[in-house]
Amino acid sequence: MTVVVLTDCPPKLRGDLTKWLLEINTGVYVGNLSARVREELWTRICENLKTGRATMVFRASNEQKMDFRVHNSSWEPVDYDGIQLMRRPSAEVLEQKELTALEDGFSKAAKMRKVKRIAAARQKKREVFTVVDIETTGLDPMKNEIIELAALRVEDCKPAAEYHAIVKVKLPLPQSVTSLTGISDEEIRRDGRPLENVMEEFLDFIGQSMLICHNAGFDQRFLLAACRKCDLPLFRNPFFDTLAAARRKISGVPDYKLATLAAHYSLDAGQLHRALADCYLTYGIYLKLKES
Repeated sequence: MTVVVLTDCPPKLRGDLTKWLLEINTGVYVGNLSARVREELWTRICENLKTGRATMVFRASNEQKMDFRVHNSSWEPVDYDGIQLMRRPSAEVLEQKELTALEDGFSKAAKMRKVKRIAAARQKKREVFTVVDIETTGLDPMKNEIIELAALRVEDCKPAAEYHAIVKVKLPLPQSVTSLTGISDEEIRRDGRPLENVMEEFLDFIGQSMLICHNAGFDQRFLLAACRKCDLPLFRNPFFDTLAAARRKISGVPDYKLATLAAHYSLDAGQLHRALADCYLTYGIYLKLKES
């Protein structure tokens, strides 16, 4: 079951929604959707709902059996030990978001983003998404840091562009991280760049596209934390989680790690635990999941 609640919904978007969902009250839509249709519908909502707010609640394979997304809302979804919650922003955060919204609304960058959104809406038949992967110094986005970030833009099921960056961190890397990823302190010193620069480039690269991740909640928490550290607007791109999809569609495997799923689908795992290589592997797994 999927429930969508909207305010200030334009007639064109309402027409799209009623093709798939039943409007049970003004701005309230319910129905059963496949994951693919749900993601495409959410992308359409984000592209066409300019001033109104949107909330989507849907069934998910997590502990509470549900997940949700918001658009144009000061509230934000957070993952608290596997439980999805909505966090109410403080007065200071609301004030900062209002200032950011004013700056975005009149800046050249905001106008360019608007042009990109319009262009994307005109190309509805083209499937465009971005596969994202990060490597970090640990599991806690409040204490640990991103050390590598990569993104792979896919257009019409074909890789179209890549983004990759090593992020400079102050503290030496734990030996466990170096052993797992192969990233060394020397590589960080040689190739690392400030997080602010990397995040600005990353946000420009992903635009408004849907993001494909393996264990999306992990990547999303770190990326949102990075936006806050860098005083950048919080992105609201829809996510598709290949981990959750694999758990729904695949049985008989010992676990759902990238390497295990690669072996299941006879894909070349390449260099695991390096961000760009994992993007390509996640992309391959996503295509296989779509076929099943």
